[in-house]
Amino acid sequence: MSITIWGRPNSLNVHKVLWLAAELELEFKHIPAGQHYGLLDTEEFYQVNPNRLVPVLQDGDTVIWESNTILRYLAEVYGKDTLWITDPKARFAAEKWIDWYTTTVLPSFGVVFFNLIRQPEDKRDLDAVKNAAEKLEKILDVAELELSKQPYLSGQDFSIGDIPLALALNHWFNLDIERHHQHTYLQAWIERIRQRPHFLKIANVL
Repeated sequence: MSITIWGRPNSLNVHKVLWLAAELELEFKHIPAGQHYGLLDTEEFYQVNPNRLVPVLQDGDTVIWESNTILRYLAEVYGKDTLWITDPKARFAAEKWIDWYTTTVLPSFGVVFFNLIRQPEDKRDLDAVKNAAEKLEKILDVAELELSKQPYLSGQDFSIGDIPLALALNHWFNLDIERHHQHTYLQAWIERIRQRPHFLKIANVL
């Protein structure tokens, strides 16, 4: 096994891959790339991802980009005895939350995160943050309902369906913003996630 993960360590998409690799106790080489780390415009990186985006996974002769696809690959190839859900019906019921995060949560969360975490204070669009946060709270009601029925989005046990949203909500619940929804089950869920040995040391890198 010869695994390399390319990507800057403060990227939420890279966090997904680094966290899962740690959960699976894989040995891998991490090459920071992107933003001030550079490398994306090199010929070497172009050969692994012509989109010049991170993360990228190299596993021997196999090269995969797109963070959600990398999650699915690592779980199936290396997580058969741990995080891989063998029953297809249960697996896809869990994995839908991966894509739900990307298509539904991220557009609103991204506005909040970019302005309050990435932007200097004098450049923040607080009106955009307020509008996005209000929309996000309503969106999160969907996950709140699911977690009122089971301990994880993935079912009774933690799996890759929990990974993208957990990384986002770890920051969401730490932000000093006005909230109107309680989301008791989501808060309990993120506290369970934070107890996982590999989570905070990866998720809190900004």
